[in-house]
Amino acid sequence: EEFVLNASITSFLFAGAMVGTLILGPLGDRIGRKPILWWSGFIISVAGLGTSVCTGYAQLIPVLFMVGFGVGGLTVPFDILAEFLPTEERGRYLLYIKYFWTLGCMIVPAVGYLSLEVFDSWRLFAALCAIPSIISTVIGVRFVPESPRWLVSKGRGEEALSILRDGAMKNGLDPEVIFPNGCVLADEEKDESNFAELLSPKWRNLTLLLWVVWGGYAFSYYAAIMTVTRIFDEEDDNAGPDFDYMAIFISSCAEVVGTALAISQVDVLGRRPTLVASFALAGVSMFFLCLLSGHAAPRITLIALAFAARAFEMAGACVAWISTAELLSTEIRATGHSAANAVARLGGFSAPFLVEGKSSIVVVGFVLLAVNTATAICSSLLPETKGIEMGKAALLKEEEKQKHVPPII
Repeated sequence: EEFVLNASITSFLFAGAMVGTLILGPLGDRIGRKPILWWSGFIISVAGLGTSVCTGYAQLIPVLFMVGFGVGGLTVPFDILAEFLPTEERGRYLLYIKYFWTLGCMIVPAVGYLSLEVFDSWRLFAALCAIPSIISTVIGVRFVPESPRWLVSKGRGEEALSILRDGAMKNGLDPEVIFPNGCVLADEEKDESNFAELLSPKWRNLTLLLWVVWGGYAFSYYAAIMTVTRIFDEEDDNAGPDFDYMAIFISSCAEVVGTALAISQVDVLGRRPTLVASFALAGVSMFFLCLLSGHAAPRITLIALAFAARAFEMAGACVAWISTAELLSTEIRATGHSAANAVARLGGFSAPFLVEGKSSIVVVGFVLLAVNTATAICSSLLPETKGIEMGKAALLKEEEKQKHVPPII
């Protein structure tokens, strides 16, 4: 019964994220990136605080669903940043912001220890976890402008120029020199911004590959976190959970290393090789972590394997976000990115039923090895986007294919 309740709570969070991403993502292509940034942050903040005052599962589940719904819109702010950055700097700077995600992952065990162990209050834990969302939402609404690329795609070139001139001024440049009067911004390619377009002949193959990669990496990423927590739960089951917080904290610090690894390789090896290597090594690390944990391996060995697994999972996840934003054109970017994120929610939704169910820890390791291997294979089939203008890599690959098609006689 306890497993069903715990898995249900986690899965409703992911279900909310899946629904949210299917609604908020396409809206980002239709009404703009910035309004979705505001609504996503507002929903997460309010619902996050709401969890701290829930009095039972009947209240907690719908509130967590709304937290997930807000999380579903977070691909859109990421796309705003991607659309501002120049091609040669895009990979690195998109990865720098992942340190904030990593910082959050590192803080959660510390906040959990303080609120759950010291003050014995899960309500305090829920309230404290909502504070960063409130702060970031206020800052984002105040300082983040609308995407000029999106404005151009909607025929609002003058508004886009105004934002770019303001950015030039803030960077100590003369806006009238960089963007002189009479300057016209290049048009963005026009695509229908709906889910049906993702399965049109133009985008179908790429869409399906991205869905497998996102579903696979999300399943593996969240399953890895849950598996590490399961392994470092002290053994006295009758007394309830008694976590090895230090081991969990050390493994969460691996996300810093994973992000740094992605930053160091994404513009050297490229997006595709980094994806393949990260997922393959993550699968191997998780397999041996699960295998050895079932044979009473030394604690230091398990911590090292957990550290490696989470570092490689994080590296792969980081680069998947970059590649997806770079592969899709402006008109369909938020819709396509959100569709991939929805598939990721399905992966995350499924993870608790593997890790928190009745499967042995060794079976969990075998499954994670298989999923990571499949994700690595599909990643190897994605077009490379390093050094290529946003939205052009997939089209260039398709043009290259057409050149090698023999003429029909």
